[in-house]
Amino acid sequence: MLAASALGVAARARASVDAGLAAEGWTHGEYEGRLHPATFTHRPGGLAISGEAVGSFVWRRVEGIPGCLAWRWRVDAGPPATQITRRGGDDRAIGITVGFQGWPPEVTAWQRTQHSVAQLRAGGHRLPRSLLIYVWGGTGREAPLFPSPWVPGIARVRVLRPGGAPLGRWFEERVDLAADWRAGFGGDPPPLQEIAIGTDTEDTQARISAMVERISFGPCSEVR
Repeated sequence: MLAASALGVAARARASVDAGLAAEGWTHGEYEGRLHPATFTHRPGGLAISGEAVGSFVWRRVEGIPGCLAWRWRVDAGPPATQITRRGGDDRAIGITVGFQGWPPEVTAWQRTQHSVAQLRAGGHRLPRSLLIYVWGGTGREAPLFPSPWVPGIARVRVLRPGGAPLGRWFEERVDLAADWRAGFGGDPPPLQEIAIGTDTEDTQARISAMVERISFGPCSEVR
C-alpha cells in the first residue's frame, strides 16, 4: 500500500493460496520488497500461518456497514515484542487489517496522490482508502489507536495482544469497527471493502506458527 511494505493491502498478489482458502475468496499477496512469503493454509473456520523470516498476507472482499468484527487467534511461535510505532524492525505475529471504501475526514491531497500511485502498482486490486489494523505484536505500551508509521494519514493501529502474550493459547477478540473509526479518524465510517490477515517476521528472523479462526462481521448486538 502506498509504501505498501507495512500493511500490504496494496501490494500485488504473486503467490497462490491453497484450494480451501481460494474457495472462500482469499487471495495471497506480498509486501513490497519481501522475498519470503508466509504459508497460509486452510483450516475449518479459518487459516493457519507458518514460515520463518517471512512477510506476506491474504485478503478477501467484504461488504456492508461497519459494525463489529469478531475472531479468535492463537500464536504458537512468533517474533518478540518490537517497536511497531516506527518504521523498521516493526515485526508482528499477526495483523488483521480492515479496509474501508472512503477517505478519512482529514486526508490530504498528497496522501491521495500517494494512494493513486499505489493503485497503479496494485493493478486490478482496488485499494481501500482507509484502514484499521488490529495487531498481535508490539510492546503493549502503545497508544490505544496510533497512526501507522507507514501510512499515518489513512491507517490506525490498535494492539490487542502484545508480543509477550502467552503462546499456545486461544484468545477471543471482538472489536467495534465504527467506534474505532470514530476514535481514530473522527466522523462516520464509510462502508467496508476488505479484510487482510498478514504476518511480518523478517527483521527479527523469527519463526511464525499461528492460527486465526471464526472470523465474523455483523451488528454489534449479534457478533459475540
